[in-house]
Amino acid sequence: MSLRPLRLFLVGFVFPLIPPTRMFGLKRSLLRWCGAELGVNVRISSSARFQTNGPLRIGAETWIGHQVLITGGTAPIEIGQWVDIAPRVLIVSGSHHPTPGAEKAAGAGVSVPVRIHDGAWIGAGATILGGAEIGASSVVAAGALVRGVLAGGGVYGGIPARALRDSEKGGTEQCE
Repeated sequence: MSLRPLRLFLVGFVFPLIPPTRMFGLKRSLLRWCGAELGVNVRISSSARFQTNGPLRIGAETWIGHQVLITGGTAPIEIGQWVDIAPRVLIVSGSHHPTPGAEKAAGAGVSVPVRIHDGAWIGAGATILGGAEIGASSVVAAGALVRGVLAGGGVYGGIPARALRDSEKGGTEQCE
């Protein structure tokens, strides 16, 4: 089920009135009223914003941090269970087909799904673009830009995000 934009607009006025890290059940109820599918014990900071028209699914025991923005078009955004999304993460499913040299370089709009698998951890300030798929139990470093597919169990960082460590190597490198 897609989100209902008018209801989502109204919820945008209510969320800031709720204590940031309290009353998670009320916030879940409000987002379900808007058409989102939320698992049990999803915890959402009151400063998080949802500005998308497509289906939104968030799995159980997931944390959505302060000032997270989930936006885009009509494509689905799926966030698994046990996912941790740090402050100021941008998840955007919408974009444009670029038309360089045209009167308007941002051509026709396009909306591409985003999928974050179970157990992933998204660091502060990361940007997740349409078409991104983040594998299970992966770590995305703070400030990273994710586009495309990231395999499960890896540590990724940079712009664009690249593997800093993967589950097969089992290395000890740290994510900066």
